[in-house]
Amino acid sequence: MSAFFSWSGGKDSMLALHRALDAGHEVRALLAMFDETGERSRSHAIAPRLMQAQADALGIELVMRRAGWADYEAVFVEQLQAFARQGIATGLFGDIDLQPHRDWEEGVCARAGLRAELPLWHEPRRALVDELLALGYRARVVCVDARVLDASFCGRTFDAAFLADLPPAVDACGENGEFHTFVYDGPRFAHAVAHRLAAVHEIEAGSPAPGRFFVQELR
Repeated sequence: MSAFFSWSGGKDSMLALHRALDAGHEVRALLAMFDETGERSRSHAIAPRLMQAQADALGIELVMRRAGWADYEAVFVEQLQAFARQGIATGLFGDIDLQPHRDWEEGVCARAGLRAELPLWHEPRRALVDELLALGYRARVVCVDARVLDASFCGRTFDAAFLADLPPAVDACGENGEFHTFVYDGPRFAHAVAHRLAAVHEIEAGSPAPGRFFVQELR
């Protein structure tokens, strides 16, 4: 049951991790992928200092790797192979129902001799959101897709009020990339991750997610 978790720092990762720990997995590492500069996480644009503080509060080692989109898969597989040499047998992922994501995850795990497991797979998206909030986890919205949400949604607490304000076409989980979150407190945390809102930046996202995104800077 020794595992690593492919970690974004967001709500779906947190709920999947919570379930995996309940199921008896020994999660030995959180793997977070950063851009080439190492200044922002690839998935949620979170600073490494906050990702480290989050991992410290969860009591799990954080492994940070840098990669561009061109070499992302190669770097990821290289790290998985290193995990395999350490005796880790399972890769845990927080995806819910996007089959191409699962296909990729199972593929990279297979190349390292690991088994992929997705604790949230094919469960109703809104039910997962309700479960996370009922457990007492607290999250901040750190990134939104400006094509579907305006900057006022960025930096808000992910809670019932946020969900009620979402346009009808926006998924409550943000599973289609509409928004991303940073979990900073909850039952698996030894303490809340201290942070403050600093600024909202509008940035141009590169492939494979073209478009303009508002990113909330946390410090």
